[in-house]
Parts: sequence; C-alpha cells; structure tokens
Amino acid sequence: MNETMNQPVTVVTGIGEETAKLLQGLRIFSVGDLLEHFPYRYEDYQLKDLHEVKHEERVTVVGTVQSEPSVRYFGKKKNRLSFRLLVNQILVTVTFFNRAFLKNQISVGTELTITGKWDQHRMTITGSECRKGREEREQTIAPIYSVSGKLTTKSMRKYIYQAMNQYGYDIPDLIPDELLKSYKLPTKKEALSRLHFPPNAESMKHARRRMVYEEFLLFQLKMQAFRKANRDRTNGRALDIPESEIKTFINQLPFPLTGAQQRVVNEVIQDISSPYRMNRLLQGDVGSGKTIVAAICMYAVIQAGYQAALMVPTEILAEQHVQSLKEIFEPLGIRVELLSGSVKGKKRAEKLTALENGELGLVVGTQALIQEDVRFQKLGLVITDEQHRFGVEQRRVLRDKGENPDVLFMTATPIPRTLAISVFGDMDVSIIDEMPAGRKKIETYWAKPDMLERVLDFIQKELQKGRQAYVICPLIEESEKLDVQNAIDVHMILNQHYKGQWNVGLMHGRLHATEKDAVMDAFSKNETQILVSTTVVEVGVNVPNATVMVIYDAERFGLAQLHQLRGRVGRGQEQSYCILLADPKSEVGKERMRIMTETNDGFVLSERDLELRGPGDFFGAKQSGLPDFKVADVVHDYRALEVARRDAVKLINSNDFWTKKEYRGLRNYIEVHGVLNGQKID
Repeated sequence: MNETMNQPVTVVTGIGEETAKLLQGLRIFSVGDLLEHFPYRYEDYQLKDLHEVKHEERVTVVGTVQSEPSVRYFGKKKNRLSFRLLVNQILVTVTFFNRAFLKNQISVGTELTITGKWDQHRMTITGSECRKGREEREQTIAPIYSVSGKLTTKSMRKYIYQAMNQYGYDIPDLIPDELLKSYKLPTKKEALSRLHFPPNAESMKHARRRMVYEEFLLFQLKMQAFRKANRDRTNGRALDIPESEIKTFINQLPFPLTGAQQRVVNEVIQDISSPYRMNRLLQGDVGSGKTIVAAICMYAVIQAGYQAALMVPTEILAEQHVQSLKEIFEPLGIRVELLSGSVKGKKRAEKLTALENGELGLVVGTQALIQEDVRFQKLGLVITDEQHRFGVEQRRVLRDKGENPDVLFMTATPIPRTLAISVFGDMDVSIIDEMPAGRKKIETYWAKPDMLERVLDFIQKELQKGRQAYVICPLIEESEKLDVQNAIDVHMILNQHYKGQWNVGLMHGRLHATEKDAVMDAFSKNETQILVSTTVVEVGVNVPNATVMVIYDAERFGLAQLHQLRGRVGRGQEQSYCILLADPKSEVGKERMRIMTETNDGFVLSERDLELRGPGDFFGAKQSGLPDFKVADVVHDYRALEVARRDAVKLINSNDFWTKKEYRGLRNYIEVHGVLNGQKID
C-alpha cells in the first residue's frame, strides 16, 4: 500500500482524534483501512412487485393503508402494531414489533413506503422501516457496516465517502492490466467505489468479484513464494529408485491397486526421485488403502538404500501397522520394528542400535520416535499418519533426524479441496478418491431415542451371528450442564440388559495406556462383544468382526467425526451398520443426520460440513491457518480460489514475474509480508 493509503485516518475531513479512537476499535488506523472497511450486507430499497418476490425475501413496497393500526402489548415493554395495506391490488398485513409510536402517524388512506421481510404464505410483511408517501431512493442499494459505540452506519458512509473524494485518485492497483482484462475486472478504485456506493446490484457483484480475486491471489502468491523459497533453500536428495523392483513388489500384492492408489504412488515416487525435498499431504477416506500406498513408498526408499519412519498418534495404531507391515515385508527380508513408550530396557537399546547402524530399515512408532536418543543412519522418508494429531514441532523434530528427508503426511479425515489448497498451499496434495473393489457400503440409519429397544434388539441379532458392536457416547460421566448420554451410565445399562449373554467393555480417555490396551485386546479377541466408548476409538482401531456402530446423541458430533466413527465398522467381509441415536432440535443438527444417511463419501461429507460450520470451525479457529479475508469466502468462492492458486503458481514460476515492471507491486507485497525472510527477490 502506498504512502497516501498509509496516512492516519485523521487526515480525512471530519475525522478528529475522538472519532479516530472509535475507529481504532474496528481496526481502522489508516486511510487504506477505512476504504477497505467493507459493508457486511446491503439493504435493497428498490420497489418490487410482490408476485416476483420470494418467500422470506426483504422487500420494499408502496401501498395505501386500508385499516386503522391496532397495537397489542406483551408485558411492559413489548408490543406489536398491525394494519392492512393495499399494494398493487394485493391486500397484505404489515406488522411492526415494539413500534407502538407509529400508531399516531398511520391512518386509513395514507400512502406509505414499507421495507421488511415478506411472508408469502401468510401474506404479511414484518416491517423494519416505514416512510410516508412514495419514497424512491436515488441509491436503492444501501451498504450496512459493522460499527460500535457512537459510530453509526450513516457516519461510516460519510467518512468513507469523504476519504474516496480526497484520496480515491491515489488508490494503488496491484493486479496487472493483463489479468484485469483477462477476467474483465474493474480497477481497484472502481471496485471500492461500487462496493461502498453501488449504483445497482450487478455492479456491486462485479466489484466484489474483483476484490475476492485480489484477496485470494495475494494469499496464494505468499503461499507459493514461501514454497518456492523453501524448495530453493532446501537441498533434497534425488533417490535412485529401482522401478522394476517396485513393479515386482506391487504385482506380488494379494490385491490390485485402484487407479487412485496407482496415481498417488506415481506422484510420491516422482517426488522421491527429484532433487527437491517432498512435502506432500495424502488424503484418503476411511478404508481407501492409504497404508498400502505408504508401504510401497517405504519399500522404494529402502531399496534405494535409505531408512523409513512411520509416526502414528496411538500405540494401538502403531501395533496394528507393525503387524500388517511385517506380513508384507518380512518375507522379503526387510526388518520392521515398533518403537513406543512400552518398549523399554534391552529391547529398546537393541532397536536403537539397529537404527543407528542401518540394520533396521523400517521403524513404526508413536511420539517415542522423536526422543533425543533415537538416531538414524540414513533417514530418507518420514511418514506421519493422522498428521493433524501431532503438533508442528513434533513433526519437525522427526523430520530433522535425517538430512532433509522426504516428508509425507497422511490423514483419513477428508479435508475439503477448497480448504486443502488454502491451508496446505505450501504442500502438494494427493487424494485417494476411489474405494477398493468389493468393499460394502455401511448402511446408516437415524433413530430417535424412543427407538432404543429396537436398536438393542438389532444389536442382539448381530451378536447372535458372531459379530460385535461399538456403542459411542459423548461424555465419560454425567454432567449437570449437558443432558447427554455418558459412557459409564450406558455401560451399566447395557451390562444389565445383556446380562448372562454378552460381555460389555468400557473404554474412555481417563484409562491408563495399559488399561486401554487390555480393553482393546479383549474386544479384538472377541472376549467382549460390545465396546462402550467415548471418541477415543475414532482413529486407529481395526476390528474386522465389528459390524454395528451405535452413536448416542449423534447430533453433538460434527460430520467429519461421525464419519470417522462410522469407519470403525465395515472393515470385514460382512454387511455393517451405523445407527445414529439423535433428537436434534436445530435445523443444522437435523441436516447433519440427513447427510450422514445419504452418503458414505468422506469428501462429500467434508464439503457439506464446511458449508454448515464454516472454515474457522472446521479446524478450530486458531489451527485453521486461514487468513481473515475481508470479502472472500473460501466456501462460496471456491472457484475463484482455484483460479487464483493456478495464477499464483504460474506467476511465481515465471521469469517475467521476478523481472518485469508490471509485477513490481505484487513482488513488493510478497517482500513486505516477509515471505522470503528478507531475501532480495527483485
């Protein structure tokens, strides 16, 4: 932003020190901040024909009063004023809440201009504004601003209008003319003027499109410049991968790879073979076959003479990975070992020695892998499973145990593409979006709590077939604040219900690691047939014999978590079922239940979850990594986001961007924001 835009707001006529302090509360310090304090919504005062207005749409109409206004009082301060209004031969009822004073201003035969919400079914308008006579505004679309204290929308409009008059001539335009022409976008000055003072709806939308693109392009340029700087500074190693041996290894697997698995393997192998260090995120839905992809990549690295490490969040998951990887690798003479908190003494010392001298090619572990005494001879590949469960620092420590090893992050929590290319813009993203052949779809049902007896009968029938069931609860113990089922109570109820028939286990986060292992071991061996648990089983539990997943108070969970829990069943050959016990009161809760019963596709669910919750809630506001866009919305503007990312990649990788005058503004923006850590980029 240039010097004019950086001037304090007090240079704007009409803004003194007192007003400047009020504006600071809205994070408005400079002229540029004021001009980019955009309306959060608009009021449409254009007169409309009620035949063309949709139900619950805001509308402005002119009509003649047909009945004397009546007022009903509710308590001391609440009231409702109503009267009939004839609008173009349509008789409607107009209602104002807590505006009893209007009664003295309204009489039969008076012409009024009314603005409010139209109820098509009841033929009523719930009014927000009432003006005498036919009042057609010069500016029919009025911006509404976020304000606080003594500031009003009216005063904000006045200050912005004055700032545009005084300094609008000097608004800088970072986007080069070729891009503006390519997408038929207005200049920055035109866009700001139309957003604050829109002559019509179409003009305002066009201006917004320009600002959305600018915000996304600047963000993506920072991400891509950061990525380029990292790649240029990092000396990766081009591993010599024996392709024929990899093909032989894949061909001897007991099942063929899906097209998606093969594509991802090719992407990773290409990265490993390149001189740049791989930094890739692998997304795959529950059961899509990420583990075998990881195994192929680890095999490739080991055949190239390097070591591989797989870090997972829980000991249970680590043991399961070791078991499955041993079945694949031990016949080939490749040693696989577990390194976790429970591995101690001589066993641990022996494994650490084998790692350090290169005898051990593949190690699977928990956070124990990042302890100081764990040293590798030639670490070539680091894979982190369920990467969001580890902190940035934990992942970095493991990565730093080798000399710039390639890094692959894996997650079974599908992240919407719109978020993946935003949050992980400095990474390559691979997606396994195809399920292995023959995998049966989990049948999902939504049941109300009063249907519990039928649900218990259904569990009984499955257990009689030799199957097992999970029952998930939101809480461990009873809470006075939340009226939700808790694991301890449910465990007691089910124990009583199935007494003498089936064994019921209890699992929750307060158990010690050894107790959790004992509970899971008993369930894995079918010594307990029902496992009552909190969400600790969400990730990393594999019991193919379990065919029923019952989730109490399912409306309390997000779609992504419900999908993860559902993924604990359907891992064997038998048909599996997920039953959502829920009585949601909100429309969002009901919609979640409907979506869960309609699709088993984790990526579809994640997109819908994003729409329902918003990006800040999807990861948690602090963890999202998303900037606070002023205009853009990553959910609704995802096409613009993808276009901006494509343009940013093209620009950053072109010589013209770093040398030509027309890109100087964008280059300066990147440098000012410290993306290249003070490196000279021009």
